[in-house]
Amino acid sequence: MEPRLVGPGPYRATRLWNEIIELFRAGMPLRKHRCRFKSYERCFKASEAVDCLHELLGSNQNFGPEVTRDQTVKLLKKFLKNHVIEDIKGRWGKEEFEDDGRLYRFPPSSPLKSYPKKHSCGKEVIKFPDWNEPKAGCFQEHIPVKSVTMNSEMWYKRHSIAIGEVPGCKLVFRRELTQTNIEEIWKSMTLSRLQKVLGLDSLDEVLDIKLVNSKHIVQNVYNVNKQGIVTLEDKSKELPHWILSAMKCLANWPSCSDLKQPTYSGFERDVFKTIVDYFGQMKEPLLTFHFFDIFVSVLGLLQKPSKAVEALQISCLLLPPENRKRLQLLVRMMARISLNQDLPPLSESVRTRTLMVQAFSHCILCSKDEIDLDELLAAKLVSFLMDNYQEILSVPSALKSSIEDHVVHLQRVQIKYAGADSDAPLPPPSFCHQISTGDFEYQRATGSQEPLAALLEEIVMNKEISVKDKKKKLKQVNKNFFTVSNLNSKRCIKS
Repeated sequence: MEPRLVGPGPYRATRLWNEIIELFRAGMPLRKHRCRFKSYERCFKASEAVDCLHELLGSNQNFGPEVTRDQTVKLLKKFLKNHVIEDIKGRWGKEEFEDDGRLYRFPPSSPLKSYPKKHSCGKEVIKFPDWNEPKAGCFQEHIPVKSVTMNSEMWYKRHSIAIGEVPGCKLVFRRELTQTNIEEIWKSMTLSRLQKVLGLDSLDEVLDIKLVNSKHIVQNVYNVNKQGIVTLEDKSKELPHWILSAMKCLANWPSCSDLKQPTYSGFERDVFKTIVDYFGQMKEPLLTFHFFDIFVSVLGLLQKPSKAVEALQISCLLLPPENRKRLQLLVRMMARISLNQDLPPLSESVRTRTLMVQAFSHCILCSKDEIDLDELLAAKLVSFLMDNYQEILSVPSALKSSIEDHVVHLQRVQIKYAGADSDAPLPPPSFCHQISTGDFEYQRATGSQEPLAALLEEIVMNKEISVKDKKKKLKQVNKNFFTVSNLNSKRCIKS
């Protein structure tokens, strides 16, 4: 059985769990083993299971080579608890698996997880003001004349003093957008873009959009300092000063600006432990329980880094501002520590980068319900965050520009033609192209002479104009017509 990429979509964690079980059962070598003078058929040692599963996870593009042996052991503990495997006496249900020589086997059928039935959140309809309803006291002029398709003939009718048909239209006076209107536009367009990047028909199964706070999105976009870090309106939600000082100390080591650096050995490890303990005691991860499924879904895009970055950019805009700020500061510290060659090792046995991932993954991403792949999924996400944190935790400029342009468009007074949707995107502009002299003469004859004749007839037949004024108008029309005609002929000949 070949491993396959599990892309974005509902129940991705469950699909990954079932995939790993099937791959493990298909790839784990089984043979006869002896234990206490007794032979057991089709079984394997615990250490052999760790070897096999570790290699399988490392070569699987859903997880990758950063999976550690210790993480593999923890997953096998969950396999034993969920009866994916059992010991040779048929015992299971506890996480008592160790990387040793004890014997295990597969039960007749390892239970795959069923997909949970989520209550549909329904598609939330974003309510906008009724743009076609004028404010009290505003006047709208409506000309009830049939709509006209523009062509060369109509162009002359519209841009000459001839009296021709006028398209049915009305001025649309927009209501002034309130802050709530703007916030809802931000929410609607942000979620629409996220759905498109993920390639999903709906976000219903991965996100309850009713839990998305539109105010949070706007605050995360506009309330930022020069470094792009969120500034909080409620200062009581800021990180404690002593934690900020500790984080700055390790991130800028050995240049600690806020602390007078002690000289005792192991000081940096004590500071690191203080930071780990603080973030470890949080009741909810920084990416929140509500958004667990959407971030796990984004992991399916990691084979397309640019799309994964954009999806994470947008997803992180949904976070409460205090969570986004803590995530920005924490991930920036983790990335700097990992690259800081001057910082003494923070562990004797684990590389600094791996230590960062292990220490903070759970406080960044985990599920409210027990999910057996939590640790592996979180580690994968945190590793990608560390590598791309500057771009991921910045405001997506393309999204910001498109939403701001849309808001400006909605605030304009517009002309609405009969049968047209005033909120529809503007059609692309059409451009002139060169034509032959013969075509020009034909268009001039059919496009200008008819409305000119109608104009002349109206002047002649108008009883309210004196004979003297009629002669003046006729001379003026005659002069203007031939002047324009000669100019157009010269331009046509030159081209």
